[in-house]
Amino acid sequence: MKWVAIICALAATPVMAQTPGDAAMAASVQLKDARTAIEAASGRSDRVAALTETVQAYEAGLAALRDGLRRAAIRQRTLETDLNARSDEVARLLGVLQTMGRAPAPILLLHPSGPTGTARSGMMLADVTPALQDQVTALRVQLEEVAILRDLQEGALTILEDGLEGAQSARAALSTAISDRTDLPRRFTEDSVQTALLLASSETLDAFATGLTDAQDSAGPDASTVKGAIPLPVDGQVIRQFEEPDAAGIIRPGILIATRPRALVTTPVSATVRYAGPLLDYGMVIILEPAAATLWVIAGLEQTFGEVGQIVPDGTPIGLMGGIITDAQGILNESAQGSAGQRTQTLYLEVRDRQSAVNPADWFAFQ
Repeated sequence: MKWVAIICALAATPVMAQTPGDAAMAASVQLKDARTAIEAASGRSDRVAALTETVQAYEAGLAALRDGLRRAAIRQRTLETDLNARSDEVARLLGVLQTMGRAPAPILLLHPSGPTGTARSGMMLADVTPALQDQVTALRVQLEEVAILRDLQEGALTILEDGLEGAQSARAALSTAISDRTDLPRRFTEDSVQTALLLASSETLDAFATGLTDAQDSAGPDASTVKGAIPLPVDGQVIRQFEEPDAAGIIRPGILIATRPRALVTTPVSATVRYAGPLLDYGMVIILEPAAATLWVIAGLEQTFGEVGQIVPDGTPIGLMGGIITDAQGILNESAQGSAGQRTQTLYLEVRDRQSAVNPADWFAFQ
């Protein structure tokens, strides 16, 4: 593949260790591996786990490629700005080299004042020539780097298109596999009438969660042993802390996580699904019980996975974020502007312990 060959040449350039091309090459390989993985997943018994890994590989690969392209664009602009600022210097250098190239070597060493002047001019030329060579070498490296970075960005369109298409196919296959799954254990079977009554009578999230807590039955998973060291359920950045007011002054007893469109949300520990569906003004919500009397309210999803009563093991997909994924050309345009893609979606996470909201930092490691 021409693009991979270009990146290999870029990575082999001594002056460019840890270059944007290195990151882009690794991302290209990761996306290629993800394409192979989705084809192999259909034959695996743990198809949901295989497809989950595939979706995550696509997400990581596309994010790395975005970052590599962004850095490549910034580096290209830096080089071009430097070359433009030195245009007069470069022109003079080329003029000197052309003059030296046209004149026979013996004539360059002759001096009108005789042998002494000729010796001095020879010494001066010996001093000047290495400096000129250094400038020529530096200029050649910069020009080659600019050309490689341009080819890198031009060739990335196909890689991005394949990666985005593969990621979409993997998400669709994952959704189907989860719908067909029948091997998860159940703590209980949902009482749809009781759930409907609880929804109708609850005017706040607090009231609904309290109703779920009151309806506890037999013991389920217990994640309290890893309390405080649990990763967030989605790849993102916490942008609002526990009880931190938003721009409108509204205080919520949870955290807000910024993430990318269509990001996969998974449960970081084994938990029981207590509720999945729309809830009040929180959008699509899934509520997990990772330990007795503890509920995780995860809101802001576009799609939820899992059925009430199921015990889902750690790493199991529980939902997808919404939003519109930028197409390949749009990603290239963002990269050219120095952007690696914005986290435009927000996931709300609230932790309730014995009917009271607690700081999610007590359970999750994100600070």
